[in-house]
Amino acid sequence: MSENKLVKAGAQWKNGKLWREKITAAMPFDKSLILFQSIFLLSLQNLRANKLRTFLTLLGIIVGVAAIIAVVTIIEGLNQTVAQTFSAKGSNVFTLSKSPSVITSREEMIKVEKRKDVTVSDAAAVERSCRACWRVGYSAQGLEMVKHADNLAENVSIRGITHSTFDIEGVEIESGRRWTSSEADSGYPVALIGSDILKNVFNDAYPESVIGKTIRVRGSVFRVIGTVVPLGSILGVSRDNFVLIPYQTSQKVLPRRESLVVNVEVRDAADLEAAKDQVTTIMRARRGKITTRVGDKKEEDEGFTVETSDVFIGLYKDATDNIYLVTIGVSAISLVVGGIVVMNIMLVSVTERTKEIGLRKAVGARRRDILWQFLMEAVVVASTGGLIGVFVGFFLANAISFLIGFPQLFNIWSVILGVGVSSFVGIVSGIYPAWQAAVLHPIEAMRKG
Repeated sequence: MSENKLVKAGAQWKNGKLWREKITAAMPFDKSLILFQSIFLLSLQNLRANKLRTFLTLLGIIVGVAAIIAVVTIIEGLNQTVAQTFSAKGSNVFTLSKSPSVITSREEMIKVEKRKDVTVSDAAAVERSCRACWRVGYSAQGLEMVKHADNLAENVSIRGITHSTFDIEGVEIESGRRWTSSEADSGYPVALIGSDILKNVFNDAYPESVIGKTIRVRGSVFRVIGTVVPLGSILGVSRDNFVLIPYQTSQKVLPRRESLVVNVEVRDAADLEAAKDQVTTIMRARRGKITTRVGDKKEEDEGFTVETSDVFIGLYKDATDNIYLVTIGVSAISLVVGGIVVMNIMLVSVTERTKEIGLRKAVGARRRDILWQFLMEAVVVASTGGLIGVFVGFFLANAISFLIGFPQLFNIWSVILGVGVSSFVGIVSGIYPAWQAAVLHPIEAMRKG
């Protein structure tokens, strides 16, 4: 390389280094604050001057942030509802049953079908031999038609439960009473009903007014002695469409005697694992492991399931985590598009305001002043879009939650996330246009303008 070229390159590098140092040079805090305020107000003034263009620029950011906020809020409401519903029995309750709460594969379904039913003698053995267990109850269930006078309700859950199940499941009586132990032992035809039965069979009558009235299930007459506090619905399915009857009575009514679900409660949550181990040991001693064939493979199976509600909650959260990932992916595309729009609009703005940039530089504006002005405009546009997107997302989420019946939530971290992400998009999208504006030569800029 010739000497002249080396000198020229050195001069260019030196000039570039000098103006970069000017851009990043320190300034007293009070002056920096005044400068920041003036740049911010000037950015707002320039954005207000082109309202339609600003709105169209905001749109991509609004859609992306609103989608994230809406889905995050709805899923958090769902998670809270599911957790409250399936943890209602408390952290010191678990179940012994033939099959798990959720079957996730065909192979698992084949195993479950080959298992023996859980019986009353199994429940009695657990109650007798499990030292860590406090209360043991069991229940049988079937779907039947319930009638009263000319009114009827189909697919009602008829649950035959033992007396201890009231306390284990925390069944709250709204009006009337539970049945007594003597009524249960004698198989009396008494029943407690859910709020759906009040609405559909008794024409939405007051709970107190149905006490003493009768309902029919498979031709058997039951006297209503109480109503249960409404539980609400989950995932659009009502939890109040049921009739509770004594277990001994259910054996005379339910046409098919299916496997029991045994509920076990411990006094303290710290005893839960010990109780589960004891129940597992008791059931293994009674049955031994069974061998099942799935395709060409032989596998050993316990022949029963011992689990808490945390199993279902964990599976549900795994599913919602996948929804999170999909939503974030889709929203990220929208935010990238919004960032590209912001960059294009800022480049157009630099081109339109070339003369203004030249005049400002001619009267003393430094390159960093121009850089901060255009970068601030990009950040204001993006963060404003993010803030609007947050409110739109919360509005949509709470409207959907209200219609479905989920709790309405407001998470401050969602607001921080929405505004933070959109501001980051504004910074990334505004750096190049702001740089282009900052490096314009004042004379060239005024000539082009």
